[in-house]
Amino acid sequence: MADALPHQLAAAHRLDPSPPSTARHVSNDEMTPGTRLVGRAKAVIGTVDAVFVDYLLVRTPGLIPVDLYIPRPEVEMGPDGPHVDGSPSEAYRRWHRPLKRAPHE
Repeated sequence: MADALPHQLAAAHRLDPSPPSTARHVSNDEMTPGTRLVGRAKAVIGTVDAVFVDYLLVRTPGLIPVDLYIPRPEVEMGPDGPHVDGSPSEAYRRWHRPLKRAPHE
């Protein structure tokens, strides 16, 4: 397939027997602050705190909440609402951005 022409690749893609995905990217109207975001196995990732053009600011649950900056293309809308492909710990590793240290420290 590496040497296939573009029209051959397109034809091969149309013949793919796998069922179509029910997930789709989330629109701005569907994603509002307060929306719960879940991951794999419906594990709660957190709550959307702010919606930006290219990412969502999601606050994790817990005694000390952590902010995750999740790129919009990573969030899909499924039958049970918005979700990402990953567990809460994977989400933390992928999307947590620690605050930069103050220059005087």
